[in-house]
Amino acid sequence: MTESFLPRINGVTNSVCRLAEHLAARRHEVLIVAPAPGPARYADQPVELVPGVRLPFYRSFPVGLPTGRLHAALRDFAPDVVHLASPFVLGAGGLAAARRLDVPTVAVFQTDLAGFARGYGLGAATPLIWGWLCHLHRRADRTLAPSTPVLAELERRGVPRLALWARGVDHERFHPRHRSASLRARLAPDGEALIGYVGRLAAEKRPDLLAHLSGIPGARLVVVGDGPERQRLQRMLPDAVFAGFRTGRELSELVASMDVFVHTGAHETFCQAVQEGLASGVPVVAPAAGGPLDLVQAGHNGLLYAPDDGAELRAAVHALVADPVLRMRMSRNAHRSTQGRGWDVICDQAIGHYTEVMYGTTPHEQAA
Repeated sequence: MTESFLPRINGVTNSVCRLAEHLAARRHEVLIVAPAPGPARYADQPVELVPGVRLPFYRSFPVGLPTGRLHAALRDFAPDVVHLASPFVLGAGGLAAARRLDVPTVAVFQTDLAGFARGYGLGAATPLIWGWLCHLHRRADRTLAPSTPVLAELERRGVPRLALWARGVDHERFHPRHRSASLRARLAPDGEALIGYVGRLAAEKRPDLLAHLSGIPGARLVVVGDGPERQRLQRMLPDAVFAGFRTGRELSELVASMDVFVHTGAHETFCQAVQEGLASGVPVVAPAAGGPLDLVQAGHNGLLYAPDDGAELRAAVHALVADPVLRMRMSRNAHRSTQGRGWDVICDQAIGHYTEVMYGTTPHEQAA
């Protein structure tokens, strides 16, 4: 059960899709419950669509409304476990239905809705949002956190039965071999170092910080993504290349062809974009907050900066642009740092959590 699904592309959708594919490939039956509009099937598994509404402070994240059909759909499908992806509204209905049907639940804390609300000037609502989220996760049989900072925050707020569950990376799509000399020649005809940003161009990602990267000698900024802030950013950054939204081979080549990967969001529970940059062999400069703290080892595969310090961001990027030898060393380390994080490994971990909540055992007890 997911608060967001295709055709919307985001971290929640991506992880649900990879998990559904993995489960289907291993002959598990899956029912996806998601907000409309969307596909009727995915990975040859049924999708139950419910009415969807957009959150006023986070328009790109529509949530589903639980209806009477939700309980009937779960009852008819008779699941062994209910997976709640970033539960908020639809997830609350799914949790209630699962409890009535006596089905165990695994809830994934995936979106920092309170942080996004603050970013949109709705800070007064954050205690209510946190209160609701903690209420939901306390009722789940297990809550999976994507990073150690999120795990610590949930523990501090009194959420029980916690475990760490990171995100996988597609090593076929994100790999240094996709680096393209012809693409680099088009983007940097004078041999400039390419500073890349990949992500939604919206307030919650704080792309305004990219303005601090203007005018770095010997470098050119490439912005990959789209969103409501794009036109304003184009006026702010007239010398940058705005590539728009890209997927597939185009995205693989763009990311691998960068020399420095920059992230600006400070409310990332994991930050898949950072992991994909690292897997592509690109040193990452990211804020020292949230998910990137688990991914970026400062001085090894990238650099961290104080989340609100644009001058520190610029200094970190400038240091990498000015030192090709350092970039090359960090590039090798970046790719290596993502080994063992393929989606097959991560999805098998999820299946392990399902098994544990179904049987009330730990892996050690199962082995015994």
